[in-house]
Amino acid sequence: MSFEISGNLIVKEDVVEINASFKKREFVIEVANERNAEWNDFIKFQVTQDRCSLVDPLQVGDQIKVTFNVRGRKWEKDGKVNYFSNLEAWRIEKEEAPLSPDADRKSVV
Repeated sequence: MSFEISGNLIVKEDVVEINASFKKREFVIEVANERNAEWNDFIKFQVTQDRCSLVDPLQVGDQIKVTFNVRGRKWEKDGKVNYFSNLEAWRIEKEEAPLSPDADRKSVV
């Protein structure tokens, strides 16, 4: 199952090589809260392997749409069980910045 969300790119991390056969890259978008801008959401995604390059052309400040899957894992160590989730991005599209409310006004001299 895939999801989509749009937001403003605020963090673009470098590629991290976990081991010889696995690499990942993380990025964060800010998603506006329609009720209160003080409560905006900051959502961290990851891309892995050959998808790490999807982030290359993006700049902090870009408005983007992210298509992603929610992935969950079970991890056991020393008899203790933990669970973690990742938002695994697989498509990133640059969007046009929204127009400001004054964009349609023409200056009159």
